[in-house]
Amino acid sequence: MGKKITIYTDGACSGNPGKGGWAAVIIEDKNEKTISGSEQLTTNNRMELSAVINALREVASAELDIYTDSKYVKNGIESWIKNWKINGWMTAAKQPVKNKDLWLELDTLVSEKAIGWKWVKGHSNDHYNTIVDEAARKAIS
Repeated sequence: MGKKITIYTDGACSGNPGKGGWAAVIIEDKNEKTISGSEQLTTNNRMELSAVINALREVASAELDIYTDSKYVKNGIESWIKNWKINGWMTAAKQPVKNKDLWLELDTLVSEKAIGWKWVKGHSNDHYNTIVDEAARKAIS
């Protein structure tokens, strides 16, 4: 395995649904790379997922720590997705899983990686969470 990489991600939306932005900071050794993007009509949860997906597309390393302020992303990939697959992509409430397309892509991207999923409280003065929050919001404009 290569060196461990740390990734911070965030998504933002102006209106929900509305115009959205996502961002990630990829930290490897002392190198930092910020990526971001936007969509015209989306939701905050789609932007949170997009941030992680786009960051994972950028890294070759199989050993990562991913920090997100989205419990939706963290709980979804660590826990809920197992039952969604078993239940034919239906939630416990027997409703279709929202954002299935992004969950499928994320599931594929994480399948060959050792990822430590970390939740960080948003807007709590965490240095990198603040950076990705600002970058996601800037991507909206």
